[in-house]
Amino acid sequence: MNIQALLSDKVSQALIAAGASADCEPQVRQSAKPQFGDYQANGVMAIAKKMGMAPRQLAEQVVALLDLTDIAARVEIAGPGFINIFLDPVFLANQVNAAVACERVGIAKVSRPQTIVVDYSAPNVAKEMHVGHVRSTIIGDATVRTLSFLGHNVIRANHVGDWGTQFGMLIAYLEKQQNENAGEMALADLEAFYREAKKNYDEDEAFAARARGYVVKLQSGDEYCRQMWRKLVDITMTQNQLTYQRLNVTLTRDDVMGESLYNPMLPGIVADLKAKGLAVESEGATVVFLDEYKNKDGEPMGVIIQKKDGGYLYTTTDIACAKYRYETLHADRVLYYIDSRQHQHLMQAWTIVRKAGYVPQSVPLEHHMFGMMLGKDGKPFKTRAGGTIKLSELLDEAMERARRLVAQKNPEMNAAELENLAHAVGIGAVKYADLSKSRTTDYVFDWDNMLAFEGNTAPYMQYAYTRVLSVFRKAGIEESALTSPVIINEDREAALAARLLQFEETLNVVARDGTPHVMCAYLYDLAGLFSGFYEHCPILSAESDAVRQSRLKLALLTAKTLKLGLDTLGIETVERM
Repeated sequence: MNIQALLSDKVSQALIAAGASADCEPQVRQSAKPQFGDYQANGVMAIAKKMGMAPRQLAEQVVALLDLTDIAARVEIAGPGFINIFLDPVFLANQVNAAVACERVGIAKVSRPQTIVVDYSAPNVAKEMHVGHVRSTIIGDATVRTLSFLGHNVIRANHVGDWGTQFGMLIAYLEKQQNENAGEMALADLEAFYREAKKNYDEDEAFAARARGYVVKLQSGDEYCRQMWRKLVDITMTQNQLTYQRLNVTLTRDDVMGESLYNPMLPGIVADLKAKGLAVESEGATVVFLDEYKNKDGEPMGVIIQKKDGGYLYTTTDIACAKYRYETLHADRVLYYIDSRQHQHLMQAWTIVRKAGYVPQSVPLEHHMFGMMLGKDGKPFKTRAGGTIKLSELLDEAMERARRLVAQKNPEMNAAELENLAHAVGIGAVKYADLSKSRTTDYVFDWDNMLAFEGNTAPYMQYAYTRVLSVFRKAGIEESALTSPVIINEDREAALAARLLQFEETLNVVARDGTPHVMCAYLYDLAGLFSGFYEHCPILSAESDAVRQSRLKLALLTAKTLKLGLDTLGIETVERM
């Protein structure tokens, strides 16, 4: 049950009965401190101002009209008109009872599922994934998992860089390699392949001329060039898929929607924008002038959509991409996980999309931008030599560090279990360190912090989950044997129960804003509340079997919620640590 939504509805009804308008916003929020109750209605001040009455007077009327029978134990007015709501322990106990018996911990799927396209990861062909791809990939995937869990129809769109002038050079070099090696080429080191292709292009004029010719042939649909291009795409995406699997990311080959997909649409879009009077010829190029963006002289900024030589730009592709997602994929909402440096570029493309009528205003196009991953020196995270860090090498190091850490704590563990645990902890640590920071800011990559067993880290959260399971191992009891109802008599039981029941509200915030750090903060808080409950409310040595079973149910719901919450983040849990 979404308690926040239930209370919002109840407070709205009371406000309307007190004379407020039907569209009044009660602003029911989770309370920051226990002394302010479980929830606060903060909207009275603004509503009272509109109604021309004293906030406290309106708050008193609302409380008198508010029907929270069997939901709240008490309701208080604080300060100028805040309404504090303290939930009834019997209500909490009933909700926990219902949630613990349900595989989805009482969370129903949305009644009106949307088709939501999520654009994330977006590596380039013939280049290996590097640390710059981490944030888009894992933040995007956490949002996708959350939206899917809530019941939306989610379309993953991996906008792979698989088109452009560099492909002439790459095809020419692949051809040269195949001729010289007289057979299939593994292309194992994509970075080296790209570097050598560029070197040949810069130093060998005959090679460069052939490469330029291949660009034209590829773009006009030449079958030989298409075949070579497909080979490059396949080899790259096969490597990337191994990385996605290691990262526990849900992207597959079927989700690849590369830049090439939109290429056939570009001539029609340029012609249409001209016909609509939005695009004009300027110095041989086709340009859209936007009043919304001014250059340094205060004139409308020109956005080029076709160059003098007939070539198209990223903006043209992004216009086509948005159009395709609405017209072909029937998106109700489109989310883009692209770094913050691309914000103006996207906004310009979408301004053109809206003006052309390709996507209506009712369909949100949302740039869920993110900051950069920095080293401890505060500069972009790079190798000691200043090069780009390959993602595969970063994950290798995470595994190695986790392996040492786990072996140190569990010297008797067998090799297979050690490897499984090292993978869960190492990969989980890299992901959680990123996901637990607000995506809109830069964050500092720090091995020691991310692998610590204290604080808001993956190892701490994974350990918290195993700790709850250990209670059941010690009790020697199966879930099905918990037949007594939940009883809530202690403050710590009530605090844990209330927080457990706020899981759905947390999922809704992540789904709305694409902010997995909100889920991380929730799970960390939940683990802390369980710890306090465990220490102060004896479970196995409880005063009666009824209390013991009740507390075991609270522990069980905690374990289920931690596991589900971590799963929405793509973080694996383990049974023992």
